[in-house]
Amino acid sequence: MQTDIFEKIRKSSGGPIGQYREKADGYFAFPKLEGELGPHMRFNGQEVLCWSLNNYLGLANHPEVRKADAEAAARWGMAYPMGSRMMTGQTALHEKLERQLADFEKKEAAFLFNFGYQGIISTIDSLVSRHDVIVYDAECHACLLDGIRLHIGSSFKFRHNDIDHCEKVLAKACQLADANGGGVLVITEGVFGMTGALGMLDKIVALKKKYSFRFLIDDAHGFGVMGPHGRGTSEHFGVMDGVDLYIGAYAKSMATIGGFVASEKDIITYLRYNMRSQMYAKALPMPIVEGCIKRLSIIDSKEGDERRAHLWEVTRRLQQGFRELGYEIGPAEACVTPVHLECGVNQATNIAVDLRENYHIFCSIVTYPVIPPGMLIFRIISTAAHSMEDVERTLDAFRDIKKRLLLGDYDREMPDMALIK
Repeated sequence: MQTDIFEKIRKSSGGPIGQYREKADGYFAFPKLEGELGPHMRFNGQEVLCWSLNNYLGLANHPEVRKADAEAAARWGMAYPMGSRMMTGQTALHEKLERQLADFEKKEAAFLFNFGYQGIISTIDSLVSRHDVIVYDAECHACLLDGIRLHIGSSFKFRHNDIDHCEKVLAKACQLADANGGGVLVITEGVFGMTGALGMLDKIVALKKKYSFRFLIDDAHGFGVMGPHGRGTSEHFGVMDGVDLYIGAYAKSMATIGGFVASEKDIITYLRYNMRSQMYAKALPMPIVEGCIKRLSIIDSKEGDERRAHLWEVTRRLQQGFRELGYEIGPAEACVTPVHLECGVNQATNIAVDLRENYHIFCSIVTYPVIPPGMLIFRIISTAAHSMEDVERTLDAFRDIKKRLLLGDYDREMPDMALIK
């Protein structure tokens, strides 16, 4: 008997996250942060200290960036260029940004994405054919997993950051690829965005001495931040030459929309003519392109070095402080600090409300399926715009919360969100 799709959806629980929609909507999910982008914003009618913005270098409200964005918007509007890059959307400024990104990443060429998520999916889809084999980290981001799902050939995952298991899987993949006349693509992240853990890039690159494969990394959270010059996690590990395809995003360190892939010139040329997400979608509007040129110039400057230095000062103090308080933050090394809580969703919800309404601190609460089942974290994102006073205020709040959690203060029923909202 046929089922109506809409009726099926209405009768469902709403999915792993959607099951909480009645209580979460507008507060935990789809919250409205208002005011100037930065560490101090407004939420639910009051000022909060915000640790939930992907604005690592604090460029969102940099006066030169705001000026460049505004002047470009006035000069071009948001429509130009109209059409995909292949048809009518090519400009000299798009090409200029690509050259600058390629030079910055020490690659021969680069290609812009209008959206990072779509670009990554399409890159993977374009690179591999049915006889090729993909090997990937079990905790890769959803965009990578969606790209891998499009692959009609074989794929194998290895345990997160487990180089021994990675090699075991890689050996199997190479054997299969040899038998079928295909190749092997290994995929991981430079920085895992929910845990702040670094991908084991140096160890994977070292495996090239024993196995034949190409190596792709998604460095959305590393580009502009990691490494002595902000060139990313591959620079941090000293393996820029060993990474065959480097993918960066503008959404984190640049605080805008889009991304890019950098590689050898002939590979980028192939991608330009085969990436469906770019061939059949509008090119990046000119104000974003000009704005990214300005942002990259700041990242690749003395000021960029200074902003990174302060960002790491904030991050290291936060991570040290949480560890001193007895919180588990896992292998966090990058600018994301996951504060793990050994409690249920009910207790965590009460803690989150307490943080926002009484301590006036806003950070995201994350659970499955964004992270593996059984985990629950408060996700703290450091930025160069945060002060050391912001750090100490946050650590003081979590010191109180730890005491109150042990006393059972958060064991009550979940609050009536309608009254809070």
